[in-house]
Amino acid sequence: MSGLLDTPHARREPLAAIVATLRDCRHALLTTHVNADGDGAGCQAAVAAWLASEGKRVSIVNPTPFPDSYRYLIDRPEQIANPGGVAAAEAMASADVVVVLDTGEPRRIGRVAAALAGKKVLVIDHHLRSDPGIGGLVLQDTSACATGELVYDLIQTAGLARPWTSPLVHGIYTAVVTDTGSFRFSNTTPRAHAIAGDLIGQGVDPEAMYRRIFATVPLRRIELLRHALATLEVDGELPLTWITIERDVMERLEAGSDDLEGVVEHARSIEGTEVALLFRETADGSTKVSFRSAGDVDVNAIARRFGGGGHVKASGALLNEPLERGRTRVLEATREALRGAGLGLRPESDRN
Repeated sequence: MSGLLDTPHARREPLAAIVATLRDCRHALLTTHVNADGDGAGCQAAVAAWLASEGKRVSIVNPTPFPDSYRYLIDRPEQIANPGGVAAAEAMASADVVVVLDTGEPRRIGRVAAALAGKKVLVIDHHLRSDPGIGGLVLQDTSACATGELVYDLIQTAGLARPWTSPLVHGIYTAVVTDTGSFRFSNTTPRAHAIAGDLIGQGVDPEAMYRRIFATVPLRRIELLRHALATLEVDGELPLTWITIERDVMERLEAGSDDLEGVVEHARSIEGTEVALLFRETADGSTKVSFRSAGDVDVNAIARRFGGGGHVKASGALLNEPLERGRTRVLEATREALRGAGLGLRPESDRN
């Protein structure tokens, strides 16, 4: 096995403890952050497949509905319980272990946080450790390209015979390819490519996965993008762009949060942009913000000012205030951060 695929030494002890805890459990509850992305959902699919093969009962309960675009990864759909439903409540009550994937923050798992009390809790995440963070047995390593990389190491530590099952390899591949932006983002490492190569060697078809993840979308998503681009705004002085999506648009198109995946990248791709923002009015009138950095600006620091967080170049926040007010405050904070980073003006050619 290539040295790149060897589990990093610092991860081995916590991973061994996590494997032992899971092998000793009866019923594992898997959860991830609100509005699960490819990393969170892919990790859930992979861990669920492994635990089911070990004869464990597995329940997937997220604070928000499991994204339709990733349901194909779950080979046992009955494992998914809709948040707030009877099955979810029963799973939260009866599970003896809770596995939190792709976040370590209590507020990011919403209603599922109530299931942590009195249970063994495992956290596997690649984000910065928050304060307060979820307690328990924690593996939180920011050097990992995705939480999927840590789950890859988890399965290696478990000593699962190769080739791994289809839901397992496809779940990890989805996690890695989405969180690295198809290996375009700065978190892409030689090891990320090596892991992808290993998964391809175990049966993943990259072209088929590309079509499934990125090139097969419902019409409503294209209509939503058309509306989003019509709202695109570019700051006249600072390297800042933003998109706004109102609640009535989401309702009219019957669109969900997963339909917004990638929308903010259109704003970030505009020449001269250092920070791009996506503002969305939620069903209860709050304001959700996605932050993206195209350069050296730490958008995680900006997001944390509003109770959010994530990565240096990709973060999010939920503001319990109306869209117009929330947008104004976030734009002011972002402009302040840009000026503080010495990015006070767009190139003159971009302003003409």
